[in-house]
Amino acid sequence: MALSMHKESLNNKQMDSSKYVRYTPEQVEALERVYNECPKPSSLRRQQLIRECPILSNIEPKQIKVWFQNRRCREKQRKEASRLQTVNRKLTAMNKLLMEENDRLQKQVSHLVYENGYMKQQLQTASVTTTDNNSCESVVVSGQHQQQQNPTPRHPQRDANNPAGLLTIAEETLAEFLSKATGTAVDWVQMIGMKPGPDSIGIVAVSRNCSGVAARACGLVSLEPTKVAEILKDRPSWYRDCRCIDVLSIIPTANGGTIELIYMQTYAPTTLAAARDFWTLRYTTSLEDGSLVICERSLTSSTGGPTGPPTTSFVRAEMLPSGFLIRPCDGGGSIIHIVDHVDLDVWSVPEVLRPLYESSKILAQKMTIAALRHIRQIAQETNGEIQYGGGRQPAVLRTFSQRLCRGFNDAVNGFVDDGWSLMGSDGVEDVTIMINSSPGKFFGSQYNTSMVPSFGGGVLCAKASMLLQSVPPALLVRFLREHRSEWADYGIDTYSAACLKPNPYTVPCARPSGFPSSQVILPPAHTVEHEEFLEVVRLEGQAFTPEDVALARDMYLLQLCSGIDENAVGACAQLVFAPIDESFADNAPLLPSGFRVIPLDSKPDGPGAARTLDLASTLEVGPGSNRSTGDGEPNSYNLRSVLTIAFQFTFENHLRDDVASMARQYVRSVVGSVQRVAMAIAPSRISPGLGPKSLPGSPEALTLARWICRSYRIHTGGELLRADSQSGDTLLEQLWNHSDAIMCCSLKTNASPVFTFANQAGLDMLETTLVALQDIMLDKILDEAGRKSLCTEFSKIMQQGFAHLPAGICVSSMGRPVSYEQAIVWKVVDDDNDDAANHCLGLMFVNWSFV
Repeated sequence: MALSMHKESLNNKQMDSSKYVRYTPEQVEALERVYNECPKPSSLRRQQLIRECPILSNIEPKQIKVWFQNRRCREKQRKEASRLQTVNRKLTAMNKLLMEENDRLQKQVSHLVYENGYMKQQLQTASVTTTDNNSCESVVVSGQHQQQQNPTPRHPQRDANNPAGLLTIAEETLAEFLSKATGTAVDWVQMIGMKPGPDSIGIVAVSRNCSGVAARACGLVSLEPTKVAEILKDRPSWYRDCRCIDVLSIIPTANGGTIELIYMQTYAPTTLAAARDFWTLRYTTSLEDGSLVICERSLTSSTGGPTGPPTTSFVRAEMLPSGFLIRPCDGGGSIIHIVDHVDLDVWSVPEVLRPLYESSKILAQKMTIAALRHIRQIAQETNGEIQYGGGRQPAVLRTFSQRLCRGFNDAVNGFVDDGWSLMGSDGVEDVTIMINSSPGKFFGSQYNTSMVPSFGGGVLCAKASMLLQSVPPALLVRFLREHRSEWADYGIDTYSAACLKPNPYTVPCARPSGFPSSQVILPPAHTVEHEEFLEVVRLEGQAFTPEDVALARDMYLLQLCSGIDENAVGACAQLVFAPIDESFADNAPLLPSGFRVIPLDSKPDGPGAARTLDLASTLEVGPGSNRSTGDGEPNSYNLRSVLTIAFQFTFENHLRDDVASMARQYVRSVVGSVQRVAMAIAPSRISPGLGPKSLPGSPEALTLARWICRSYRIHTGGELLRADSQSGDTLLEQLWNHSDAIMCCSLKTNASPVFTFANQAGLDMLETTLVALQDIMLDKILDEAGRKSLCTEFSKIMQQGFAHLPAGICVSSMGRPVSYEQAIVWKVVDDDNDDAANHCLGLMFVNWSFV
């Protein structure tokens, strides 16, 4: 009886504690105030709340706790519902976009089927009438009649003061642009790798068999159409090759739109061809469905209209009907259609560079995709989806990127109206030297008068361009970024950094070897798709003699790296940097230098398109291999690119010739280093019939792989690879693709161990390539605990042949910490008997990962 009464009492208490509590508006307001300050208050804070708010005195602390739990749950559900609604809106809009694209493709297919049938009919007619001269004459006459029926449209010269004439041109431009953006006026082919989806860049296509080069893109952004139009009309903010854009006339139209007459200058990408300019009419208007349209075309003798400004240093290019169609999206945001169609006057450039001006893929990367990426970047920044560290506003970081690109482009082009003048050569024309002593013209944007000595001086630029064969641009620029010591001179870096000081150093010559320095990259920002990095590089200097102390100090570079995705078709790879001081102020003066590599040929599709420097691409895997040089990658050996190098230095007038001599010597040295790197990372062209190709200072690849695996089995008793992988090619391939990082380092008693080989996982862990691997010492990647552990076990390794090291932390060549669960070290012997001489030390880092 007592037990049943106790159970009933407990049940009543549980019912009381779980009963529903109705809160008054005043109570909810008080609880909401606390929730906004602290969504998860502690027990003490809840009791304090009850004491401080008399209106909550009739509510138990447990009920207050339940209210906060429910409130957090409702907030989480609200955020998730909002996210799902956003995804649903994106998917709905993307579905609409894909349906429209499908309709357009069906129209294009119908058009091609019709053309195919027409061509078959013409061929059959021609085959029947080939023996009849009269028929031939009738065909010729018929062709002439057809040409007369479709003459090239020519318009009378239209005065700029005649708005009606300009409106006619604008409406024609609008119609032609819409036929390209949503119709079949151009035969569009989708670019490889551009897959549609709610988080993709969009649908990107390039032209095929049309006059000039053209690209088209459509995508979704979470910005309203008017904001999108405002951003896109500001072309210098997203088109890095735009030098300046001047709106010379604005004419309002009766339908509420505007007509603008625009003169635009663009930069040349290399030193080997002249820059282009455009004289265009831009028409902004609204369509009946609420869409905004910004369309543009060049004004020429065939279109009519006023004549543009005369050109001196530029080649006049033609913009065919292009523009932006911005449609409002249900639930907010916009659907954007972009068309870029230009004729860059390819016949005015050297023949070897013509692929650069004939590539629709390069146009797509530089203009079309760049515009879409810029809009998406600003949209995500506006919505708070991107957070940057260091307290930097996104707009400030974008300004740094633009200033670096603009300064490098100014250096490459060296326009006379900027104050640049050519300096005499030393008899060899490989390096061009230009000087600028006109601060009034020169210091308008990215430069600062503090860079030039008050007692007279200027800026000197040494630049060169060269052709590269069979070198992927992304791979070359990535190597230059990650291994600055392979090509840079510490003394020259010091001289460049001295321009930021009130009393610059005078270092008029380069040291043959420079000072050793380590490189630490501190990335402050990157774009949404990681196609561009803005980073701060700290160069840590060391001094070995008393006179070097003044020079050996940390220096900082602001660096912009872009185009290092090997799968981006037609992308330009670029590395631009400028010395900065420790303050990294928003208005810091910048004097950019750097490298630009542009592919001249279209990139092959298939496995060879994503070439990396690995053991299989550097070595031929044995004389018995049947693999031909073109197997799997028939076109990668023919990949050509143009490399442009430009370095800028400040000088004092009395040292101008010395600085010029130093700059010329330095650029030649850099060119030589880049050529050596390019040869090392280019895919091998050696035929299998010529026998095996060996790593420098190492045995033939198959032999080394056999030594590594056999020594591991002899010393540890276990198998490094699967038992069925003992054939040469399979063994080498499995060693290379092993998931754990396997490396070899030298075994010398009088020197620190240096890495001589690493498989793909090892190169990834060290963040390096086979070319630079031999510059990395074992004791530099291990932490103090790892070095002590290795020293303790070293005698055991020499006696027993192997040792296990405990879990620990090491660092990559880029300074990033790497954790591993275990490390195995063993002797690698160079023969099949147990008494053979030691060749090197083998290491395997098990289950490694970046911290």
